[in-house]
Amino acid sequence: MRIALIQLAYGEGAEESVEERAARAADLVRNVGHDHDLVVLPELWSAGGFAIDDWQERSQDLEAVRAAEVGEAAEDGAGEPEWPPALAPLAAAAREAGVVLHAGSVVERTADPGEEGRHLSNTSVVLGPDGRVCATYRKIHRFGFGSGEPRLMEAGAELVITDLPAPADALTVGLSTCYDLRFPELYRAQLDLGAEIFVVPAAWPAARVEAWRLLARARAIEDQCFVLACNTAGTHAGVEMGGHSAVIDPWGTVLAEAGTEQEILSVQIDPGAVVKAREQFPVLADRRL
Repeated sequence: MRIALIQLAYGEGAEESVEERAARAADLVRNVGHDHDLVVLPELWSAGGFAIDDWQERSQDLEAVRAAEVGEAAEDGAGEPEWPPALAPLAAAAREAGVVLHAGSVVERTADPGEEGRHLSNTSVVLGPDGRVCATYRKIHRFGFGSGEPRLMEAGAELVITDLPAPADALTVGLSTCYDLRFPELYRAQLDLGAEIFVVPAAWPAARVEAWRLLARARAIEDQCFVLACNTAGTHAGVEMGGHSAVIDPWGTVLAEAGTEQEILSVQIDPGAVVKAREQFPVLADRRL
């Protein structure tokens, strides 16, 4: 199974619209997609992970594509949903490349407020090789200690475990986002639901990048799963991003790691490594809690 992580970078000197960023990301997906089974983008690449003042303006309405995901599209012959600007070029790129695309996360805007009265969520979207949505995940743990995400965004409430379509159907996937990485109980719960690989898009800053690197390896080791940790590079609203995207195997071995600039990691993984690690070192069988 061949995987590509696209560590996108943004510079403060050249502000891009959502459409421009989406077009740039789609070009990268097209360039690498034909030779890969799964391609992953980072968190909030279209809005900026720390560009809080821009989140409302750059938010995306996912109602139509969510309806298509669960088979509730209108029965009027209109087969293709109305794609929001951040996802339309990516859906086309996934189709053209025939690749499963984890499109990172976007700021989702909902018509109805959530339980806390907010209309925004940090939502990951996974697209199949037909360009259709095959999974979505709303970030459960919001970063900001009362400001930032907790002030503006609803918290997700559902664990998402999914079997992706071919050609990325070798392992059962658990979805999470950035700050989730600090909460091992989430990954234990995903493990108990059958997860074999964790996909973690992020907008993790350089100031805490060593925590990012350590926690990604820890989640792989303790749950004997692959971890695909896709971070951003460059700057978001003056905050230097950490880069260091990585592919980590179930033993905690870093198979590939990016630097601090825009970069694409391309890695071939052996799906059988999960079963082998769990058989050779059956630590999970000794759990008491």
